[in-house]
Amino acid sequence: MKTVEMNFDGLIGPTHNYAGLAFGNLASTAAAQHTSSPKQGALQGLEKMRLLHQLGVPQGILPPLQRPHFPTLKQLGFSGTKSNIIKQVANTNPTLLASCYSASSMWVANAATVSASQDCQDGKLHFTPANLISQFHRSIEPHDTAAMLKAVFAHTDYFVHHPALPPHPDWADEGAANHTRLSLNNQQMGLNIFVYGQAKSTTLTPHIFPARQRLEASQIIAQSHGLTPQRTLFLQQSPQAIDQGVFHNDVICVGHKNCLFYHQHAFADETLLLPFLTKHSAQQNWQLIRVLESEVSIKNAVESYLFNSQIVTTKDNKVALIAPQNCARNKQVSAYLIALTQSDSAIDEVHFVDLDQSMNNGGGPACLRLRVCVTEDELAAINPACHFNLDRYEALKECIERTYPDRLTPRDLGDPALLKTTQAALTEVGKILGVSELYQF
Repeated sequence: MKTVEMNFDGLIGPTHNYAGLAFGNLASTAAAQHTSSPKQGALQGLEKMRLLHQLGVPQGILPPLQRPHFPTLKQLGFSGTKSNIIKQVANTNPTLLASCYSASSMWVANAATVSASQDCQDGKLHFTPANLISQFHRSIEPHDTAAMLKAVFAHTDYFVHHPALPPHPDWADEGAANHTRLSLNNQQMGLNIFVYGQAKSTTLTPHIFPARQRLEASQIIAQSHGLTPQRTLFLQQSPQAIDQGVFHNDVICVGHKNCLFYHQHAFADETLLLPFLTKHSAQQNWQLIRVLESEVSIKNAVESYLFNSQIVTTKDNKVALIAPQNCARNKQVSAYLIALTQSDSAIDEVHFVDLDQSMNNGGGPACLRLRVCVTEDELAAINPACHFNLDRYEALKECIERTYPDRLTPRDLGDPALLKTTQAALTEVGKILGVSELYQF
């Protein structure tokens, strides 16, 4: 049966703001307390989806989660009307309010780990929502993320939904941002590479920023999804890279089909990679693009988000890199990409996208999308309203331009009027994407 790789992008929500909540994410810290534009951010993300659609890449849309997250505020002792709760939290704990208003669910690379049905013993496509316990504002997402994924991928004949792992440091899980599937042929069983930052069995850890992914979490997800152990590799992320701002593997490495694009300092022990790949196929069948520190420094990789690009195959059978505009602005990275496309590498062309609103909070093209490899039957079983098409693009664009705030500062979160604006916007988004049940006000 024909299989395709879909990219499901998270639609940026109406409360997108810069509160600087993500420790270890240099861009998020640098943008703290700046003024954001939820409208501009959502339109930028929508244009990226449109580009992928034009290139012939199957494209889906995942809805934003409901914000603010009142269950957390009530659990922490705040009561009264919703407007009064907003005022109370704004006066006593504005950081908590920012956490509960965060639109970080837009980075759906962290929504879940997804395993293709070809790789799973039961022949079904598996999802495990990430528990995201390393950052408080993201740790409140898993319950609603699970509901969102079930609303989009509802058919139990094809999709299996696991609960998030227990919310404890031993099982810290950040989702697909630390997982890459490679394959020589989408119709066949693939290879799964899980990258972790820390394990119980090693003292090799970063010293400045936290290691967000635990080996034990990746192992239990691979086991529960029914992945073949011989076709699954667990690699440790370089602690030195984490300390330079590489908080997820997708900031230093990206894969697609038989191509893996990564920095020489991405992994603690890179020597494990090639033997794993060649055990399953000849070396020449794998396209490994290994970027040297002398070609692109980790500093410039993090500043430009070069490796947070997407690699896709276009309708013309070209392999394209979907890169953020920061890559064109960075002299070293820009020069590298020109040389790359002129060489005999797997990358044929580069498309630069303007995602500055997301980038300012530390999320590039790959952060905004969840890769889902689906068969024809699985594709037909997905909520049809979450497929990208030009009519849906126009409907979402009109909704965003009319209902999303133009400007938002962390201080604005304390205005109860924002609550009404947010509810109105999400109500319309829910109708367009066929997931109205996710938004109960």
